[in-house]
Order: sequence, then C-alpha cells, then structure tokens
Amino acid sequence: MKITTLTSNRDFQRIYRRGKSCVSPGLVTYVLKNKNNNLRIGITTSKKVGKAVMRNKCRRLIRAAFSDLHVDMTQPYDIIFVARTKTCYLKSYEVERYMRGHLSSLGLLKTL
Repeated sequence: MKITTLTSNRDFQRIYRRGKSCVSPGLVTYVLKNKNNNLRIGITTSKKVGKAVMRNKCRRLIRAAFSDLHVDMTQPYDIIFVARTKTCYLKSYEVERYMRGHLSSLGLLKTL
C-alpha cells in the first residue's frame, strides 16, 4: 500500500470533523476511511509544543514510529497524528506504543 502525505487544509478539516479519534498523553490520532487505494498521513504540531526545532523533532519521532507500523495496516485510511507538549520528551518506542494502541483500538491494525 502506497503512503502519501496529506497537504490540503480541506482534507485536514474533513478528518477532524468526521473522523474517529483517540487521545493519550503523548499523542492524538484522528482516522477516517478514504476512497483512494493508498494510505495518507498528516502530522500536526502546534506552537504550544515549542519552537521550530522542537516541533520538527516531534514530527521526526512520529514519522519514525509510524514507519514500523504501516506494514500492518489493513485498509486505506487518512490518518492525522497531532503532537502534544509531552511528545518531544518521549522515546520513539514510547510514541510507537501509543500509536499502536490507538490504531488497534480503531481497528486499523491486522490481528495476528
């Protein structure tokens, strides 16, 4: 399954309104099924997280954590990950644990 990036504000707003969400202290996840045959992800970090260096660090952490999980995805979805202030201080395996919990509770990961 091909992974592309969400870039349009219209897509982000649609997912925020209609999608399902999961919240944890380190990450917020929004999910909505799409009609394309690919997986689209978007990462959002607000200025509350910190200055540009910290926001970019959070984005890199989220991308690294997702790179291990996207193999287990079952169907094409639009996914938005929102970094929280605690995200920058977590290790990548902790972010991956939050992400795995969110995606499995929303039914996106294959069960073994």
